[in-house]
Amino acid sequence: MPKKQPPNDAPAKKRVLIVDDHPIFRAGLTGLVNLEAELTVCAEANDATQAMHAVEKLYPDLVLLDMSLPGKGGLELLKDIRALSPQTPVLIISMHDETLYAERVIKAGGRGYIMKQEGPEKIVQAIRKVLSGGISVSERIAAQILDAMSGGKGGASSSVSTLTDREFEVYRLLGQGKEPHEIARTLHLSIKTVDTHRAHIRQKLGLRNATELIHHATRWTAEQG
Repeated sequence: MPKKQPPNDAPAKKRVLIVDDHPIFRAGLTGLVNLEAELTVCAEANDATQAMHAVEKLYPDLVLLDMSLPGKGGLELLKDIRALSPQTPVLIISMHDETLYAERVIKAGGRGYIMKQEGPEKIVQAIRKVLSGGISVSERIAAQILDAMSGGKGGASSSVSTLTDREFEVYRLLGQGKEPHEIARTLHLSIKTVDTHRAHIRQKLGLRNATELIHHATRWTAEQG
């Protein structure tokens, strides 16, 4: 029998682009999205180059973007997508704790942040909220953002928030015990550029030398759990 066609007046499905470099997770997320009657995955990408090509070609209704990608990271890619297609909402879905990135994502123009550990229902709920024009973050992050906007103080975290996104990435990796050459390789930077970022970080955090920087970054990383 021929496949039954939907009625001509059926509402168009919202098209979702999934950007994640883990094929198994990407497949699971694709299956989850396609289960929803009003949603469909229009394309998948595993890095920034593929993602930008898909956005430019397809102009999806939503981009589901992982923070950790090979080459250009999620924050940088988010900004590139916003520059290319400002009307395309981006929802970050990440394994990293929301306290590390969510506020930066919203400031960069993202429409939400949800962790991969959340259940399928919460992920779908976040997708729907962003597609309806809202911003999807947890109550904790919403309070954190409001506190920052109202001039609230956050101790060491407040100082770290003054770092640029790239400086923050260098700082976070230092806190994980990475050596400068490892950071350079991870972020696709030169050693000289990493050293420049380290100097700027020390200056912004009021630290006297590299040893104090390592201690500060290590302590901050431990506090984040």
